Amino acid sequence: MPRPRSPRKGSKSFYPRRRASHFNGRIQQWPEVTEGPQLLGFAGYKAGMTHLYQVEDRAKVPEFGQEVKIAATVIEAPPILICAVRSYKETYDGYKVITEAWMAQPPKDLIKAGKFKKTPDASKEMEKLVSVKDKAKEIRILAATQPKLASLEKNVSDLIEIKVGGGNIDQQIEYAKGLLGKTISASQVFKPGESIDLAGVTKGKGFQGPVKRFGIRIQQNKSRKTIRGVASIAPVSPRTIHPHVARAGQMGSHHRVDFNKRILLLGSDGARVSPTGGFNRYGLVKSDYIVIKGSVQGTPKRLIRMRKAIRGTIYPKVAPQVTYINTEWGKEKSQ
Repeated sequence: MPRPRSPRKGSKSFYPRRRASHFNGRIQQWPEVTEGPQLLGFAGYKAGMTHLYQVEDRAKVPEFGQEVKIAATVIEAPPILICAVRSYKETYDGYKVITEAWMAQPPKDLIKAGKFKKTPDASKEMEKLVSVKDKAKEIRILAATQPKLASLEKNVSDLIEIKVGGGNIDQQIEYAKGLLGKTISASQVFKPGESIDLAGVTKGKGFQGPVKRFGIRIQQNKSRKTIRGVASIAPVSPRTIHPHVARAGQMGSHHRVDFNKRILLLGSDGARVSPTGGFNRYGLVKSDYIVIKGSVQGTPKRLIRMRKAIRGTIYPKVAPQVTYINTEWGKEKSQ
């Protein structure tokens, strides 16, 4: 009787496992909303992890109504500056930009980084954008983060694209026109208790073998040639290695999206969530913050892009009751 085979190691949905070309989260799809018009995303910088106590509000779990301890991630999300408005048309080859309108007085750091037009004429560009609204299928805005307001060493802003959802094209253009050149805070986009999606780049672990990369079993010590490897990668004929065979290669530093991460806290007083002495490899939270339930991909200081949830969620939409948040390392809540 043949010996049963173990399941294949690793998920093919994450192939190819290449190193990310840039470290800003990538969002390829936006949710459909009816309320609006409104912005469907935001961005922040990962500060670190802590733990807190909250009253469990999921009705179908055994701990319902009790105080539970939860690991949480703090993301510093200073206000973003709305720099430009873009209109997209739908073609056989996907969405293509029709035109865009930039703000009148761009920040110096974006001009220095070559991410901004030097002499934009906001009024003429906006008139052109309105004139081609019949061709437009989507309206998006270009927003610049403000790392100077956070505990980061860099001064150059990150430029991200956010879709305007809800309403019709005319309403979206008027909404985006009113935001051009202004700053938007996280509390204007998200609310406590809301479930969101997070896009970012995971921690890089370099070139790793198949045991660490795929979790395959280590062979016995008398195995021939190798122990931390696959016993047989392919037959003699045909001389082809199939993609499901675990092989060594790049591990980590991949684009990933976490779905339905719940917002536990959202505020502007960074001292409420900053530990004594600041987060390790980050520092104190100085600006607006978002506390996310569970872990978030990436290292501290990494840009995390946030999006309205595109899937259904099991969490209640009301704000959870947080009774305690740890701000001193090594100390627990006194019972």
